[in-house]
Amino acid sequence: MTSDEIRKKFLDFFEKRGHKIIPSSSLIPENDPSVLFTTAGMHPLVPYLLGEKHPLGKRLADVQKCIRTGDIDEVGDYCHHTFFEMLGNWSLHDYFKKEAINWSYEFLTSPEFLGLDKDRIAVSVFAGDESADFDEESFRIWQEIGIGEKRIAKLPKKNNWWGPAGETGPCGPDSEMFYWVGDSDKIPESFNDDNPLWLEIWNDVFMEYNKNSKGIFEKMERKNVDTGMGLERLLAVVNGFDDNYKTELFWPIIEKLEELSKFKYGDKRDIEYIKNDEQCWVDTRKYFRIIADHLKASVFILGDEKGITPSNNGQGYVLRRLIRRAIRYGKQIGIKTFTKEITEVIIEIYKNAYPELLKNKNFILNNLQQEEEKFEKTLEKGLKEFEKGIDPFILFTTYGFPIELTEELAKEKGQKIDLEDFHRKMAEHQKLSQTASSGMFKGGLADAGEETKKLHTATHLLNAALRIVLGEHVMQRGSNITAERLRFDFTHSAKMTEEEKKKVEEIVNQKIAEKLPVNFVEMPRVEAEKIALHSFNEKYGEMVKVYSIGTDGNYFSREFCGGPHVLNTSELGHFKILKEEAVSAGVRRIKAVLD
Repeated sequence: MTSDEIRKKFLDFFEKRGHKIIPSSSLIPENDPSVLFTTAGMHPLVPYLLGEKHPLGKRLADVQKCIRTGDIDEVGDYCHHTFFEMLGNWSLHDYFKKEAINWSYEFLTSPEFLGLDKDRIAVSVFAGDESADFDEESFRIWQEIGIGEKRIAKLPKKNNWWGPAGETGPCGPDSEMFYWVGDSDKIPESFNDDNPLWLEIWNDVFMEYNKNSKGIFEKMERKNVDTGMGLERLLAVVNGFDDNYKTELFWPIIEKLEELSKFKYGDKRDIEYIKNDEQCWVDTRKYFRIIADHLKASVFILGDEKGITPSNNGQGYVLRRLIRRAIRYGKQIGIKTFTKEITEVIIEIYKNAYPELLKNKNFILNNLQQEEEKFEKTLEKGLKEFEKGIDPFILFTTYGFPIELTEELAKEKGQKIDLEDFHRKMAEHQKLSQTASSGMFKGGLADAGEETKKLHTATHLLNAALRIVLGEHVMQRGSNITAERLRFDFTHSAKMTEEEKKKVEEIVNQKIAEKLPVNFVEMPRVEAEKIALHSFNEKYGEMVKVYSIGTDGNYFSREFCGGPHVLNTSELGHFKILKEEAVSAGVRRIKAVLD
C-alpha cells in the first residue's frame, strides 16, 4: 500500500462518517508565540477545541504536516522523525469515546481499509490519579471490541494524558494503539510499553476535563475528540517493514545517499576512537537516517509558504541546525556537497501531495546551497580548533561552531563538555551585548556585528533602488536584519515582476561595484527633513543622524538612520533577492542576502 493510498483511505473513511476534509495548515503557527512549529494535527485547531465554532461543522479530518524537534536526539533509530505527516480526525462537542475507539479499530483492522493483524494490536488507557479518574469507559470499550485485559495497559499521566495547551484549559486522558513489529512467532501475550517492538501508531485524545486557575481538573459538559496517527510509521507497519526508512517516503533518499557515499545502508563504519580498550564501530544506518530525516524537514520548512530561512534565532536556528547536522553526518559517510541532489529526490517523492515544494523549489535549493557553503567554512575552522581543545564558548562565539555539534563530537571521543559553564558564559555574553547596544542601534537590527552592518547598509541601497524601479510612492514600513539576511517591508500595491526584481538587484549591485563612500552627519530634524528620506510613523528628536551613500552633490541614498553601517559599499559583496511577498494590503516584503 502506498502513502497516497493510505492518505486517501483515511480521508474517505472519515468523510463517509460525516467528517469534512480540511487542508494541511502551514508548518509555521499563526499568532502563537508559544511554539516554533506546528507539532501536531490539533495545533491549528486549538481555537475550535476551546469552543469557537468551525465553519465546516463539528466533524473534521485531515493530513497535517508537522515538525517536532523535542526528540531530535532520538532521530537515527528506525521510527523517530523530525518531519512527519499526521492523520487526524476530530469531534467538536459531537461524538465521543465509543465512536472514536470503534472507528480507530475498524480502520486499522478491517480488510477494506488497512487490514492489520488483530493479534498484533495492544492499547493503553489512563490509569487515573488523585486529580482525575481512571478511564474506565475506554478500558471497557476496548474489552468489548475484543482486546484482552493483558493487552490493555493502564498508564499514568506522563503516558496517557494530553494538555492543557497552556497553564489552564481543556485536557484529558488518551488511549494509544500499539502494533507488534517483531517476529510473528514471538508476539508477547502481554503488552509492555517499554518494549520498542510495540510501536505506537495511533492516539485518541478525549478532552473531557478543564484545568482551572487553581490547578483543579473539572469535568466539562463540552467534550472533544482529537486523534493523531503518524503516516510514516503506519506505512511501514502496513507494508511489513521493521524500519520506517525502508518505505517509499525515505528509500529513494537512502538510495541516492548510497550512490553518493562510500557506504551501503547498514554497513559498519569505524568511527576512529577506542573506548574501554575496544574499537568502536557504528552502524551507518544512523547516518543515513539522520541525513534523510533532517534534509526532508529542512526542505519542508523552506518550502512552506511562510518562507523561513536559516538564521541564528527562532525557527531559522532550528532550520540551520537541521541542515548543518545533516551535512556533518554526510561527511561521516564520505559525502561533501549533496543537498541539491537529495532535495531533488525529496521534491519528487512529495510533489503531488505537497505542490508547494515544487513551486518553491528554487528558493529551497538556493538556501540549502548557501548554508552548505557557509557551513563548509565554519566546519573546517571549528574542527581544527576543537581538536586543540578550545573552550566550547569560544568555538561558538568566535567561530560560529554550534554547541550541539561540539557536544556530539565530544561524545564520539568519549569526552564530556561542561554545558552549565557554556550556558553561564552565554548568558553573561548576551547581557553584556544588550547593555552595550541598548539605545544605540535601531531599525530592526539583531546585533551590531560586521555582517549585520553590511546588510543594514544594503537596505539603504535597496530602498533607493525600489523607488527608482517601482516609483516614489515606495516608503519603508519596517525591517528586520540578522547576520544572515535582511527583511525589508515597503509600500507597494502589486506583486513585483521577475523583471522588476532583477532590475532592483542590478541597481544595488551596480552601486556596490561603484565603491561609494558611506557617511553620516548629525543635524537639526527640521533641516534633515528637507534633504533625506524618513518614516512619517517614527518619532524623532530635535537632532537626527542622516546617512548618505555617494559623493557630495551626487548622493544615491540619503536617509534618517541610527546606524551602524560599513564605510564603503565595496565591502558588501553580491546582493540577491530571495523572496518578495505580501505582508498586508498595500505592503510588500523582500528577503535578501549578501553573498
